[in-house]
Amino acid sequence: MSENDNVISIETPVNPLEDILKKGAQQLLAQAIEAELATLLAHYQNETVEGLQRIVKNGYQPERTIQTGLDDIDVKVPKVRDRKKEGVKFNSALIPPYLKRTKNIEELIPWIYLRGISPPIFYRFISAHWVSKLRHLYSVGLL
Repeated sequence: MSENDNVISIETPVNPLEDILKKGAQQLLAQAIEAELATLLAHYQNETVEGLQRIVKNGYQPERTIQTGLDDIDVKVPKVRDRKKEGVKFNSALIPPYLKRTKNIEELIPWIYLRGISPPIFYRFISAHWVSKLRHLYSVGLL
């Protein structure tokens, strides 16, 4: 008998609805970003450099995570190459450069702090899973 026989691992339950919503949000966001890119490419489709299209898709920026009310969502934003070297870049209107969290999360952080929640507790509540619980606690007057 080993000393770990009385240790039971507890797994956090997976909420299938949240998982479906998160995957759906990722897919819709990816489609919307690709549509933005298609609009940019269509704008420059008639311009060529040495017989080649001037603006072309050139891979993706490093994948990054954005905090949302659903959960953290991984996002890949495409890059473009300007063969004329005039500095044409693709910046998504949906996912601006350096965006880390959505507006509702940005507004929540100072709100929690102003309610007097101390920094150690503050970071525990930042998780997107706690957003709805915090709003409920505030609405019933517990915060």
